[in-house]
Amino acid sequence: MDDTVSHPQSVREVVENGLCIGCGLCEALAPDRWSMGMTAQGRLRPAPIAAELEAEDQPILAACPGCVSNATAEGDLEDPMWGKYIHIGEAWAGDDDIRFRAATGGVLTALAVHLLRSKKAGFILHCAADTENPMRTKWEISETAEQILQRAGSRYGPSDTLAGLEKALERGQAFAIIAKPCDAGAVSQRAKADPRLDALLVAVLVMVCGGASELGKSEDLLEEFGVTEDELTLFRYRGYGNPGPTRVETEDGRAFEKTYQEFWADESGWKIQSRCKLCPDAIGEAADVAALDIWPGGTPVGEDEGFNGIITRSKVGQDLVQAAVAAGDLVLGQDHDPRQLDDFQPHQVSKKHAVAARLRGLSKAGQPTYRHEGLRLESLDVRDEAEERGAFERAKAGRFKEEMPIHPRGDSNG
Repeated sequence: MDDTVSHPQSVREVVENGLCIGCGLCEALAPDRWSMGMTAQGRLRPAPIAAELEAEDQPILAACPGCVSNATAEGDLEDPMWGKYIHIGEAWAGDDDIRFRAATGGVLTALAVHLLRSKKAGFILHCAADTENPMRTKWEISETAEQILQRAGSRYGPSDTLAGLEKALERGQAFAIIAKPCDAGAVSQRAKADPRLDALLVAVLVMVCGGASELGKSEDLLEEFGVTEDELTLFRYRGYGNPGPTRVETEDGRAFEKTYQEFWADESGWKIQSRCKLCPDAIGEAADVAALDIWPGGTPVGEDEGFNGIITRSKVGQDLVQAAVAAGDLVLGQDHDPRQLDDFQPHQVSKKHAVAARLRGLSKAGQPTYRHEGLRLESLDVRDEAEERGAFERAKAGRFKEEMPIHPRGDSNG
């Protein structure tokens, strides 16, 4: 390996070098030292609440997505772009209400409901809108199908689902996780040190991810509508159709909507976090099942009934899908192949080809990067000099740098 490559040696280095995605694992593993909070830049980040002890934080770094990202898919089939899998196709929720209200075709919601109804899981760890601050997202533990549906829907802002991981494990019950691909990678790495995960975690379900926006993306929408956050009673990014509108409601009865296309029209305003731009696995290569949008060309044209792409990446995932179909909780449509996924998700193809160059640019600028294995970054590397130069220049200009947040009761020695 190039001797210019270095890796973070502390939680502080992860955060300050723009490698943190705010997954919440720090808080779960060391709640006496780290507390997740929203920064002024609209990012969820761990703030030190006690002395920073690098040796004590090594278990965090061993699983942190800012330090390591490995593929763990077990499928017999393999594609250079999409990795290992058992089956690729389309699917949707068997329940029409779930299909309509949840994101896309409701596949992840339907699988979660099936796990609860079949008693294969006692609860689901996932994220949902904060009922008190509906533009913001918090981790939740849902024990019933009704809770899952009430909390369904995409959350495009910061989310720290793994902050709830230890609380989930302490219950001693079988459970499943719905999360981002980077969260799934962290769980997979953490399982090497915590045998409770292999014993209790029955499924890891993810969405194929386009990147997590800073809170500012949502704040911009409120500003456009002339609404303040403290007036909100609803902030729904999508759902109630496919893709469904982005809808805002206020306590005095006002309502505002934008179409999905309108909300995401200006890519310069997406405010995607730095770690997402360097993401080696946005397609769920450490999950059992990954669900995705399957619009030809990558962009919706109007509304449709709701169809997910679905990738099963392990026997656990394949068995879950088949059981959900047998129970009527999930419906399978036609099969797809990896080249069709290329068309449905062209931005994933572009990013996967560009990541190696971006990482080289960061390393040449003297910034640490994460370790990775099994994600084919080298074989997919197109040696894009513009991407490498751009990452280098942004790094030299400090564009990846962040300040470690200060917690009100923090007493860090950092």
